[in-house]
Amino acid sequence: MIEEAGAAKVLVAEDDRSVRESLLRVLRFEGYEVQSAEDGSEALEACSQSLPDAVVMDVMMPNVDGLVATRMLRDRFPDLPILLLTARHEVADRVAGLDAGADDYLVKPFALDELLARLRALLRRTSVTSSVDTFHVADLSLDPARRVAKRGDQILDLTKTEFDLLELLMMNAGIVLSRDTIYDRIWGYDFETGSRSLDVYIGYLRRKMEREGHPRLLHTIRGVGYVVRLP
Repeated sequence: MIEEAGAAKVLVAEDDRSVRESLLRVLRFEGYEVQSAEDGSEALEACSQSLPDAVVMDVMMPNVDGLVATRMLRDRFPDLPILLLTARHEVADRVAGLDAGADDYLVKPFALDELLARLRALLRRTSVTSSVDTFHVADLSLDPARRVAKRGDQILDLTKTEFDLLELLMMNAGIVLSRDTIYDRIWGYDFETGSRSLDVYIGYLRRKMEREGHPRLLHTIRGVGYVVRLP
C-alpha cells in the first residue's frame, strides 16, 4: 500500500460498471476513501453533498457527460483536482477536456499504476503551499497563499493548473525551465511524447495575461522551454 495516499477522498464517476468497480477496489487498496457515481449528474450531487479531495471522471457518460460535469464542477469548486478518462485518442478531444477545466487526462486503456501516479501528483499539488508572500514580475503579481494572480489591478481568472503553472514560472522568474522540468513539477510524471498539454496551458495563460494589451511576460525559448521575464 502506498503511504502517500493517506486518507484522501476520491470520487470515481464512471458508467462502465466493471471499470468503476475495478477502480474502486484499487483505490481502496491504496488507502483512499472512495465514493462512486454512474454519471455526471450523480457526480455533481455527490460533490455538493461531500466534497472529495479529487475526482476521476469518465468523459462518455449518460445524462450529464464528463465534459459538462467538469465545467460545472470547475465553476463551483475552482481548486478541485479533476482527472478525466477518455477513450478518444485525438488531440482535439484531449484539448477539449483541458478546456473544460480538467487538470489532467488519461486515455483508455490505461495502466492502473499510471492512473495512481497521476492521482498522487494532483493531490500533491493541492497540498503544497508556498512560504513566499507574493511574487512580482513587472505588473504581474501572484499570491500563493490566497491563490490570487493579478496583472496590474486586474485579477486573472485562472484554473488550478493555470495557477500552478504560472506559480512555478514566477518562482523561477528569469530562469528558462525546460518542458521536461515543467511536466515533472506540474504533472508529476513524464508526459507522453507529443503531448500538447503544456502548449495549451501556455496559450491559455498568455491570452489571460495579455487580454488588456499588456506586453508579453511569458516567453518561449525554442527547443528549450519557457520563462517569465521582462520583455
